[in-house]
Amino acid sequence: MKSTAKGGLALLLLLTLTACSSGNRAISPKEARRLAGSHQAVEARRQAEQRLRNVVRAYADHTRLILGLVVVRDACQTGLHRQAFFQDGSDTYKIKCSMHVAAYYGADPHHMGDVIDSILTAGESHPQIPFAHDDTGRRLLAYYRGEGPNPNGPKALDPSEVFAWGDALTWDPVRDGSPERLVEEPLALKNEPPVQRFLREPASGTVLGLRKKYGMVFRLELDSGDYYKVIRGRQNPG
Repeated sequence: MKSTAKGGLALLLLLTLTACSSGNRAISPKEARRLAGSHQAVEARRQAEQRLRNVVRAYADHTRLILGLVVVRDACQTGLHRQAFFQDGSDTYKIKCSMHVAAYYGADPHHMGDVIDSILTAGESHPQIPFAHDDTGRRLLAYYRGEGPNPNGPKALDPSEVFAWGDALTWDPVRDGSPERLVEEPLALKNEPPVQRFLREPASGTVLGLRKKYGMVFRLELDSGDYYKVIRGRQNPG
């Protein structure tokens, strides 16, 4: 019985590895590069990046956050020829591309209440910013103004993140001083356009540099979703 179970597990692992091998790709690496560099992909990529950059700029223009570093990660993923197990739709497309943008801002930790208030206020008049003086926002603001308890609980760590509409805003903890909870440096990826792009602006910018200059760091994370996708069975774009 044990040997049968082990044999079945080994077979499952073998089939899984086979399904994920390069020979199971829906298209070749050369074709993936062609599709990722097609006119349609380039234009969709430009629009997706511009939309995310507009959000990044909205925070810089309408809040007390000071933009210091922008990191763009853009990757195209090849679909699979077939999926025997763990079906997630990867066998329905030839290629799909998505983008992730992380923006890093400096802020004054001694005026945290004003910083949070500026974000919530901006969100009530600028649709690109999804945070407002709702119940969560009011409790967070009261905490940083010294007018209310920790919204996460009396024994909880200092609040350091909020989420809305897929946007994630995280920041260095102000009161508990936990080094492991500080906003970390972005990880670099290979820059191999058009299949994979990695941009860091400015190239010499660092989270540590922002923290030393302003006192603390906020990180805004945005995702485009699939901005370009070629379904199997459709004619390839030129």
